[in-house]
Amino acid sequence: MGAVLFPGFELLDVYGPLEMFGMLGDRARISMMAERPGAVPSHQGPSSVADTALAGARGLDVLLVPGGMGIRREVDNEPFIGELRRLSAGARFVASVCTGSALLAKAGVLDGLSATSNKRAFAWVASQGPKVRWIARARWVEDGKFFTSSGVSAGMDMALGLIARLYDRETSTMIAQRAEYEWHQDKEWDPFAGLNGLV
Repeated sequence: MGAVLFPGFELLDVYGPLEMFGMLGDRARISMMAERPGAVPSHQGPSSVADTALAGARGLDVLLVPGGMGIRREVDNEPFIGELRRLSAGARFVASVCTGSALLAKAGVLDGLSATSNKRAFAWVASQGPKVRWIARARWVEDGKFFTSSGVSAGMDMALGLIARLYDRETSTMIAQRAEYEWHQDKEWDPFAGLNGLV
């Protein structure tokens, strides 16, 4: 599994799903990736270390793309978008959290597919991919190998849904219980769409 970092990424977008995948133990090998190896500052301040450059990554089972305020800059970073396009094509599954779906939309890999995103930034994200079928009311959306989630904490629910696809629901339930996390298993559970006037 490869998690993408960029300056201004959202901490929980990355570490919420990685906590869930990390509980798979030796069944999951996690790598942190960025344009260049080294420390990458989050939107909240603390940095994370990218183990490898995006250009050096190959054959991922899962590509994880977070959101964060840095997205507003990265959607215009064509080399970065190009690497996401390449990695998405080769990955078995591609998952985005929050506004991370804007990057996948800009890369064109969601064209013709259903997807969702953070509800407070929904209109802006949708503008990055006019050929995407944007679903306003959804905790997360699955379309083929693409999993996209709503804002921040929704990434953990989506990650458990993806683990259920990779393994089985019993494994996801066990992980949620170990994390003492209340998994919203209903993909359509979404009070935030209404709160933000989208439905």
